[in-house]
Amino acid sequence: MSETGRRAVLGSVFGVFWLAAVSGRASAHVDYVTDPPTATRDAIEFAVEVLSEPLNAALVGGGTLSVVGLLVALLVVRPQIPDIDALRAALASYREFVPWMLRLSLGLPLVGAGFAGYFFSPAVPVEARVLQVALGFLLLFGLGTRVVAAAGLVTYLAALAFNPELLLAVEYVPGFLAIILVGSGRPSADHMLGEVAGTQGTYYGRIDPIHGSAERFSARVGPYERYVPTVLRVGIGLAFVYLGLVEKLANPSRAVLVVEKYDLTSVVPVDPGLWVLGAGLTEIGVGLLLIAGYYTRGAAAVAFTMLVMTLFGLPDDPVLAHITLFGMISAVFTLGAGPLSLDAFLSAAGNRLQSDRESTQAAD
Repeated sequence: MSETGRRAVLGSVFGVFWLAAVSGRASAHVDYVTDPPTATRDAIEFAVEVLSEPLNAALVGGGTLSVVGLLVALLVVRPQIPDIDALRAALASYREFVPWMLRLSLGLPLVGAGFAGYFFSPAVPVEARVLQVALGFLLLFGLGTRVVAAAGLVTYLAALAFNPELLLAVEYVPGFLAIILVGSGRPSADHMLGEVAGTQGTYYGRIDPIHGSAERFSARVGPYERYVPTVLRVGIGLAFVYLGLVEKLANPSRAVLVVEKYDLTSVVPVDPGLWVLGAGLTEIGVGLLLIAGYYTRGAAAVAFTMLVMTLFGLPDDPVLAHITLFGMISAVFTLGAGPLSLDAFLSAAGNRLQSDRESTQAAD
C-alpha cells in the first residue's frame, strides 16, 4: 500500500476516534444520571423531527456514509501498517494477564456495589453487601475462581428475572462466562495453592480436597478457552447495542435531559436531538462491529474512548458502574476477535491467498 494511501486510512481512523470522543460524552447510562422525565416523546416521531432539519440530516447521513465507506475501504484494501503489526506482537505477550484483568474488572465493581448499596447496577438499589463483597473479594484474590464466577452468574440471572433494570449491567454475563472458561490465571490464590498441592511431599498436598477436581474441570473446559474473545466481544457488543437502542433512541426524552443537564451543546453547537441520535447510532455501530468481529481492536479502542469521555464529561456518572466495561474492553483489545469473527475469516482467506501465490511462484 502506498504511503499516501496509508496516511488517508490513518486520517480516516483518527476521524472516527474524534467522532467517538464527541458522541461519547452523551453515551452514559442515562438512568444513572437523570430522573424519569414528566413527559415522554415517541421515538420515531423524535427521530423524524430531528432528521427533518436539513443540517441534521446532512450530518447524520454524511457521518454514516463516511464510516461505512471507511469500513468498506478497509475490507477491500486490508492495509499492512507496521505500527499495527508491532502493536499486535506486543499485545500477544499480554494474553497471560487476561484472567487477572477479568477478575479485577468484576471483583472491584462488585465490592463497590456492596458498599454503595446497589445490586450489580446503580439502577437497582438493593442491599446485598455481604454477598457482593464476598463474591468480589474472592474474585480479586482468585480463590475458588471458577466456582465463584458460576455463583455470580447464577445470582445475576436469577435477579434479572425479577429486575429487568439489571439489563443495564448485562456485561456481567459475558464477564462471568469468560472467567469460568479461563480460570484464575496468575497471580492468584488458586495458582499458588495448586502449585503447593501439586508438589510431591507437601503437607497441604496431603489434605487438599479440590486440586484434583479443579485440574479435571480445567482439562474439560480447556478446548473451549479459545472462545473467550468471542464471548467477550459479543457480550460487550450486545451491551452497547442495548444502550444505544433502548436508552438513547427508544428513550429520547430522558437522553435529551442528559444533554441539557451537562450543557453538551456548548461542546459542539448542534441540536440536542442530534446529540442523542448521534450517541445512540454510534453505540449501536460500535456494538455491531464487536458482535461481527470486524476490525475488533479498532472497535474496542473506540468503545474505550467513548467510556473515557463519558467519565470526563459527566462528573456525577458512577465510575464503579463502568469499571466492568473498561476491563472487559481492555481484554478484547488484548485478545482480538478470536474465532467466529469476520477478522478471523478474512485473515484465514488472506493466508490462503498468500499461500496459493507462493505455490504458484514456486511452480514457475
